[in-house]
Amino acid sequence: QVQFVESGGGVVQPGGSLRLSCTASGSVFSIYGLNWYRQAPGKQREFVAFISTDGATNYADSVKGRFTISRDNAKNTLYLQMNILKPEDTAVYYCKPPRPYDDWGQGTQVTVSS
Repeated sequence: QVQFVESGGGVVQPGGSLRLSCTASGSVFSIYGLNWYRQAPGKQREFVAFISTDGATNYADSVKGRFTISRDNAKNTLYLQMNILKPEDTAVYYCKPPRPYDDWGQGTQVTVSS
């Protein structure tokens, strides 16, 4: 099975930026569309961004214009550049497994606070 490791989270002030990475081992990203999801305390896990195998992207309305998803297939890595962060962006961010039988990783915590 593919193993996912998310990284790059941290504590940032409102208006700040973070760049998240999701690296896979045991397989190759290139044949799958990939997604970032996030989950805040007391809320369901929600879609954040999608990137297709050929680079087409889609974003949740809440992050449009602020977040950018990208991928490096040679490195089996998915990225999420997050700008103009808001307190409501506080959540654990996950790289969604592209196959239903793969497990979710532990995610990376993003905290936006003064």
